[in-house]
Amino acid sequence: MDDGSLESARHRDREDSLAPFREEFYRPEGGIYLDGNSLGLLSKRAERSILETLEVWKRLGIEGWTTGPSPWFYLAERVGELIAPLLGVTPNEVVVTSSTTVNIHQAIATFYHPEGSRNKILADALTFPSDIYALQSQIQLHGYNPDECLIRVAGQDDGMLDEEELILSMTNEVALVFLPSVLYRSGQILDMPRLTRAAHDRGILIGFDCCHSVGALPHAFDEWGVDFAVWCNYKYLNGGPGSVAGLFINRHHCERMPGLRGWFGSHPDKQFDMEHIFSRALGAAAFQLGTPHVLSMAPLVGALEMFRDAGIDRLRRKSLDLTRYLMFLVSERLDGMGFTMGSPVADDRRGGHVLLRHEHAAGITKALKDRGVIPDFRGPDGIRLAPMALYTSFEEVWHAVEIIHQVMQDDSYRRYPNIRDVVS
Repeated sequence: MDDGSLESARHRDREDSLAPFREEFYRPEGGIYLDGNSLGLLSKRAERSILETLEVWKRLGIEGWTTGPSPWFYLAERVGELIAPLLGVTPNEVVVTSSTTVNIHQAIATFYHPEGSRNKILADALTFPSDIYALQSQIQLHGYNPDECLIRVAGQDDGMLDEEELILSMTNEVALVFLPSVLYRSGQILDMPRLTRAAHDRGILIGFDCCHSVGALPHAFDEWGVDFAVWCNYKYLNGGPGSVAGLFINRHHCERMPGLRGWFGSHPDKQFDMEHIFSRALGAAAFQLGTPHVLSMAPLVGALEMFRDAGIDRLRRKSLDLTRYLMFLVSERLDGMGFTMGSPVADDRRGGHVLLRHEHAAGITKALKDRGVIPDFRGPDGIRLAPMALYTSFEEVWHAVEIIHQVMQDDSYRRYPNIRDVVS
């Protein structure tokens, strides 16, 4: 049984087979970084990939599109191949392209076909705002009223979603379901296989926003039958700020005509014929729009090598160990200080971060940052702490909880305004 001591944390680190990966990252000097669920840290391999891409641009100019160690013309598909094992899919079903919100628009434009009374999209009230904005605008583009045709299942008092309620809401008026795989505030994992089966049993297509799960836990989209998914690559996959996002299209739908069409969705053999007739590329590549953002995609080549070497199953086991240890320390050291746990305790229901709720959460977050602990604040009362399997140690988790204890014990958090910063 863990005694909560610093030595027990150090013992865990000595037993950690993933510990060597810590040295591959540039970590804030003297700080404890617990915000990788918002932006992952830069790795030396990602840095190398960027520098290699810059060198090709410097030496080859436009020839870098078709020559060099990794021709840019095929880079989106190459990176997709590296991500495919994390999703449990074939490379042909994945493409790295655009941003998450653009990919949501692409997916909804492709799969949302309202007809008669079946004209509604089912989502949830706890999802990230950008998802709702995209759904609302797509509904409007079809001539419907989002207030009537966007169903948002409410969360429970504990900030979680009830899957029974989601399934009960899959009525014969629903044309499409779009849900998060992991809730961005609480870290609750939704049962994607169960929800997919329920949707398909009712003749409804279903997709997921996987921004808070890709790179944090294993997926099996093909086995589960998920129709489509989107995600960002700058959180758990450490692709860098504004990194190009990802799009999965199930192989059963890969021959669909994309709802939104662009030049890079063309078949590569026809693309430079410059015809005004769209000849779709094969597989998910057809769902690309504009020219790939090569410099923003380059870090992913190096970053994803680490996931290949570490293995997503090992990463998931350590992630659960870290968050379970964090919750244990919180219960031991922060009891009676006004915190409540906002994340699921069960391993199979918890993603890669832990949410602590406190009425002074914004002020506490600022106090922690001034003491070298980097979490993030999510309104109205949440502090998200995300220990990363590739670069966070158990000793860092121990020290972070001790610093939270100090901030609460000496009341120093009260010196900070309890309002969020511009970027929180």
